[in-house]
Amino acid sequence: MRFGIGFVGFACLAASGAFAKGSIDIGRAVYVERTREGVRELEPATSLKAGDKVVLVVEWRAQSPDRRFTVQSAVPRDLAFQRAGSDAIEVSTDGGRNWGELGTLRIGSRLASAEDVTHLRLRVVGRQRGRMTFSAVVR
Repeated sequence: MRFGIGFVGFACLAASGAFAKGSIDIGRAVYVERTREGVRELEPATSLKAGDKVVLVVEWRAQSPDRRFTVQSAVPRDLAFQRAGSDAIEVSTDGGRNWGELGTLRIGSRLASAEDVTHLRLRVVGRQRGRMTFSAVVR
């Protein structure tokens, strides 16, 4: 089964209030991991199939280094979250209602797993540019 890259179409991105004011430029990209001759490479994703490992990147540049904002990204349903690129990234397993570190969040009586992650967010303070990354596997 093949998925067009549009499904990631960036339901993947929302930034809080500051984004709406237009003073923050947001860019996003999806890369697929390929192994050729024993070498792991990332290449821009043009189509995906079940089992592909992908890296999603959200980059921002703020007009002012004094801005405080949150970069938030949904994990598309066709992807199973694997890990975030930074310990500063918080995750949600309930559509963005509750946030925390994986290993502290619960779903009912059990600890949430990586595959339960629905959203990620990064609170940005005093940085004019940056990037949030996470890896996933196509379901």
